[in-house]
Amino acid sequence: MKTATKRQYSMVIDLHRCVGCSACDIACKRENNVQHSFAWSNHILETRGTFPNTSFRYIPTLCNHCEDAPCVAHCPTTAMHKDDNGLTMHDADKCIGCRACQQACPYGVIYFNQERPHRHYREYLKPAIAGCTSTGPEAAQAADVPIPVYNPTRATTYPGIRPQGIVEKCTFCDHRLAVGEQPACVEACPADARIFGDKKDPESPVSIALRDHASRVLKPEKGTRPNVHYIRDY
Repeated sequence: MKTATKRQYSMVIDLHRCVGCSACDIACKRENNVQHSFAWSNHILETRGTFPNTSFRYIPTLCNHCEDAPCVAHCPTTAMHKDDNGLTMHDADKCIGCRACQQACPYGVIYFNQERPHRHYREYLKPAIAGCTSTGPEAAQAADVPIPVYNPTRATTYPGIRPQGIVEKCTFCDHRLAVGEQPACVEACPADARIFGDKKDPESPVSIALRDHASRVLKPEKGTRPNVHYIRDY
């Protein structure tokens, strides 16, 4: 199911520059109010061989925003859909929690809110230092936010915290793109290993990187045409 779009936002991850620090994972959680049990930005760890002839790989992962997205094709309510920027987006109001998209995704990057999100904050009722530090609920109440580390800008385009009974996933930080900013994982990378831009623009950083280096994608045999590309090696 090829979708014509005005832009095709894509990401190139330079594994040679990546230092495996997981700053991208942490930045994503903070930016998108992602609960502890999920990881919109994640990674694959691989160790191959037998000592002393071994190799180690660290491969950052996230939603691939596939051009032929199986999650979109299998969603019965069009909650999963493609937008004009080529992003694979999710409409929380249309989601019925059937998890068809999660089953269809070959990359395991769609998560289901089985329970009410951020439960650990509500259940953390014992202060670290009695009479001195605040509990999770006390900190949230004092700041007038749902959770102590809440980022309100996430709620400008998508629920700030997704409710129980629906799925959620990476959006390439669409709320940041809307105001001319880069995704949080790109901005947070200390090694500049992440390159982001419009693949339809031949002069974009993404297009230049793809011209200069041989690239690969995860699970090419699935035919999804991912928009997260990898260049060089860790």
